[in-house]
Amino acid sequence: MNEPVRQHDLRVSDAERSVVASGLQRAHDAGQLDLSEFDERVRDVWAARTRGDLDRVTADLPPLPAPPGPRKAFTDDDAGGAMKVLLIIWFCLSLVNLTVWGILESTVGDIHPWWLYVALPPGAVLGTLYAIGIGRPRS
Repeated sequence: MNEPVRQHDLRVSDAERSVVASGLQRAHDAGQLDLSEFDERVRDVWAARTRGDLDRVTADLPPLPAPPGPRKAFTDDDAGGAMKVLLIIWFCLSLVNLTVWGILESTVGDIHPWWLYVALPPGAVLGTLYAIGIGRPRS
């Protein structure tokens, strides 16, 4: 009867190697590894055949830092919510006006781009509010 393969002896995929290599990059960025040690360990990661080989590469490191999450464009407070709503309204109105102008331009021809008068001033106001920090996350 065949014994089941231990977790430690299971073969690893390139995706698993890539995850560990990314974790080593974060450890290097956090100052836990110098450049030569990082380089050596990454070579060991890509040469690893089993999960045990991967575990040995990171055994002396504290838990690898988690990857950064996606950066938010707006805060989760009332100001961020208001900016999201205003941006959606501005985008929809601008798109409707651009579409109407495009239809008129293609059927009648040589129409002044009046839709810009509808889109640009509110867009400039929204951009200015965002630039001064309304609804923008602090970095």
